[in-house]
Amino acid sequence: MGGWFGAGLSALIRLIVLSLALNLVSNLIGVGQNYLNNWIAQHISYDMRNQMYRHLQKMSQRFFTSANQGDIITRMTSDISGVESVVTGTFASILSNTITLVVALIAMFRKNWILALVGIAVVPLFTLPTRMAGKRRWKLAAEAQECNDEINGILNETLSVSGQLLVKLFGREKYEYERYEEANGRMIKLNIREKMAGRWFFMLLNTLATVGPMLLYLVGGILIMKYDSTITVGDITVLVALLGRMYGPVNSLLNIQVDWIRSMAMFTRIFEYYDMKPEIDDKPDAKELTNARGEIVFDHVSFSYDGERMILKDINFTLHSGDCIAIVGPSGSGKSTIVNLIPRLWDPVAGWVTFDGTDVRDLTLHSLRSEVGVVTQETYLFNSTIRENLLYAKPDATEEEMIEACKKANIYDFISSQPDGLDTMVGNRGLKLSGGEKQRISIARALLKDPALLIFDEATSALDSISEAAIQAAINPLIEERTSILIAHRLSTILAADEILVVRDGEIVERGTHRELVHAGGTYQELYETQFSKAVEA
Repeated sequence: MGGWFGAGLSALIRLIVLSLALNLVSNLIGVGQNYLNNWIAQHISYDMRNQMYRHLQKMSQRFFTSANQGDIITRMTSDISGVESVVTGTFASILSNTITLVVALIAMFRKNWILALVGIAVVPLFTLPTRMAGKRRWKLAAEAQECNDEINGILNETLSVSGQLLVKLFGREKYEYERYEEANGRMIKLNIREKMAGRWFFMLLNTLATVGPMLLYLVGGILIMKYDSTITVGDITVLVALLGRMYGPVNSLLNIQVDWIRSMAMFTRIFEYYDMKPEIDDKPDAKELTNARGEIVFDHVSFSYDGERMILKDINFTLHSGDCIAIVGPSGSGKSTIVNLIPRLWDPVAGWVTFDGTDVRDLTLHSLRSEVGVVTQETYLFNSTIRENLLYAKPDATEEEMIEACKKANIYDFISSQPDGLDTMVGNRGLKLSGGEKQRISIARALLKDPALLIFDEATSALDSISEAAIQAAINPLIEERTSILIAHRLSTILAADEILVVRDGEIVERGTHRELVHAGGTYQELYETQFSKAVEA
C-alpha cells in the first residue's frame, strides 16, 4: 500500500510539474507571439512611412502648392497607424482561429454529422451583419480621416509662427477656436458612430450565436424522442460545447474581416498618394552634370501652371558663363517662374532650357540642383543653430569653409559677436534674427554649396536700406566671380548686371543695359520712374 501510494504521489507530482512547465511554455510562446506580431506591425508601418516620405519628396511643386498640408500629415501619421493597428495580431489570430475552427468541425462531424450540419447552418447568417458593419465602418472611417485632415490643416495654419501672428493681429482667436471646436466635434461624432457600428455588429453576432445551440437542442430532442436515435443527452451537450468552440473562431475571423474592411479606407487614402506619379523625375538615361560652367539658354520656352493660361510665352535668352543678367518687371509678370525652370521645380510646356548645352530634363536632378544656388525673398531657416543651417547645404563642410562663406556673405562679424558664435540658435523659421541677418545667412548657405549658378530672387526687396546695403555689399563681389541671375526691385542690384531683361505678362519685352533702357520710353523707363528712382533718392 505504501509503495503504491509513493509511486502514485510521485506520478502526481510529475504531472503537476509537467502541467506547470507546459503552462510556462505556453505563456512564453504567447509573449513571443505578441512580440512577433508587434515587430511585424511596427516594421510594416516603418516601411510604409519611409516609402511614403520618399515618394512625397519626389512630388513636384504643383503637389505641395495645391495639396492641403493637414491632409499630407494625416496620411503620413494616423492613416498608416490605423493600418498598423489592424495588422497587429491579425496573422496569429487568423492562424489560431482557423486551427481551432477546423478541429471543432472535425470533432462535431465525428460525433454526429446530422447535428453538425444543423449547427453550421447558422454560420452563413453571420456574414450579413459583417458585410453591413464593414461597409458602414469604411464610410465612417473615411469621413473621420477627412475631418482629421481638416483639423490638422487648422493646426498647421493657426499654430505656425506666421499664422499665429496673423490670428493675433486681426483678433481672430475666438473665430479660430470655434472653427477648431466645430471640426473636432464632427470628428468625435464620427468616431462614436463608427464604434457603435461595431457594437451593433457584435450584438447581432452574439444573438445569432445563441440560435445554433437552440437548434441543436431542438433537433437532438426530436431525434431522441421521435426516432429513438442512439444519440444521448450527453452527446448533445458535447456538440453544443463544440459548437461554442466553433462560433468563437468564426466571430473572431469575421471581426478581423470587419477591421480589414475598415482599414481599406485607410489603404485607399494612402495609395491615392502612392499612385500619384512624380511630374518631375530623372529619365532612365539621365546624365550627371560635371565640371559645370553655368551657361544657361532659354530656347522658345513657354509655361503654364494649369495647361490653359500661359504664364511664360516664347522666352529666349542666353546667359554666358561668368556673366550676370537681371530680370525685372511688374509683380506677377513671371520673373520667378523663369528661374524656377532652371533647377526643374517646374518643366516648360514648350521649348528647352539648357544648362551647359544639355537640356535640363536630360540631367539628373541631384547633379543639376547641386550646381544651382538660390536665395529667395522669403528666407527659410530651420529651428536650429546657424551652423546646422549652413551645413544643410554641405554636410561635410569644415569650420574654415563656413567662416569663409559667412565672410563673403557679410555676416561673419555678426556671428562672431554672438556668445555662441556659429552655435547660436536662430529660432523657429529664424525669427530670432532680423530680416537682413537671415538673408545673409541664406546667402552664406548658398555659397557653401559652391554652385556654378547663383540666383538671387528679390533677395533685398523686403529689407530696409541698411540691411539692403549690407546684402548688396555681399552680392556685388559674388556676381563678379560666378554666373548669376538677379531678380530685383532695387536699382542698386540691377546696375551690377551685364544685361537686363524686362518681363511683362510672361514675355521679354525689352533687353539691354540700364543706360540703353532708361531712355527707351518702354516698361523699364516706367519701372524706373515709379520704383527704381525712389530707391536712388532713398
